[in-house]
Amino acid sequence: MPKHRSHSAPGFERASGIPPREGRGGSGSAARRPLQGEIGFVGLGHMGAAMAANLVASGRRIVAYVRRPDQVGKLEAPGLRPTTDIDDLLDCELVISTLPDDAAVREIVFGRKEIGLDGLAGGLMPGAIHLSMSTISSAAASLLGSEHTRNGQGYVAAPVFGNPDAAKARQLFIVAAGAPADVERCQPILDILGQRTFVIGEDPGEANLIKLLGNMMSATALEMLAEVVAVVRKRGLDPQPFIDIMTSTMFGGRAHKIYGDKIAKQTYAPGFVLPLVLKDVRLALAEAENAGAPMPSVGVVRDRLITGIARGYAGLDWTALGLIAEEEAGLSAVPSVAASSPAANAADVLKQS
Repeated sequence: MPKHRSHSAPGFERASGIPPREGRGGSGSAARRPLQGEIGFVGLGHMGAAMAANLVASGRRIVAYVRRPDQVGKLEAPGLRPTTDIDDLLDCELVISTLPDDAAVREIVFGRKEIGLDGLAGGLMPGAIHLSMSTISSAAASLLGSEHTRNGQGYVAAPVFGNPDAAKARQLFIVAAGAPADVERCQPILDILGQRTFVIGEDPGEANLIKLLGNMMSATALEMLAEVVAVVRKRGLDPQPFIDIMTSTMFGGRAHKIYGDKIAKQTYAPGFVLPLVLKDVRLALAEAENAGAPMPSVGVVRDRLITGIARGYAGLDWTALGLIAEEEAGLSAVPSVAASSPAANAADVLKQS
């Protein structure tokens, strides 16, 4: 499948108030060399494991960093070398991270002296690039970019739109931002991982802002789908014809078609689990508050997610908003995937990498 790169209209960057990148660093002359040798990979959850597997299938050799020795056996495959020593990544010209939150990415970049963990910023060679595909705050992305620049390294933010199935099929949509030469150098890798890359600016924070706001559009769409399906069910009707009509007429987008069908079928198998959705919701609400722009509908989603996690649904996909809406409507609903107690569940999900 051909890959495409799209650049946003110039007005987006001007509106952000970010100056041209002259003198802002990046990985220098090394940025124009093709990336060679092994690629470091940090964050081998459902999404990261699928991405790493696609890189291996494309002939790239991967050094996969995991924190716990018990994870090593799960990653053994031709072309993928698991390690519990982050120093094994420091000779790589490119390190990819797909981590769950700001704290996890900061730890990988800055390290933690108290546990003897070196950070990428202090250990990567000058000219190496950290390709961060995590969904984090715009402030964290800008901070990490500055730290890598200070050390003569490149930093490209490239969060993705898509679920683990899309990752396996190389159908992700990628939003990238960073020094132009660094983004260009990463492009062959991005082409392996996704179907299209949108290059939107030079400040890494812009890519993460777009990712967070895009997720909020999906989350509020799922909440509305959940509510209307609950009404249909409460009236004793099959919701599938309703979803088919709506997605064939006024609501034919990907989110409504994919998730509307899952909510109608009561499919809640884990993909984007509730604690991670809640993390993104909180980040997006903080971005909105900092901008002085309220997002009341997202506040509703936040409360629904908190309710679902409190009821023990932390291990379910965000389509479980449909389950929560049914319960709120007084309907008897049974999760399609067993959920464990909330006390252990939410914490365990956020620790996966």
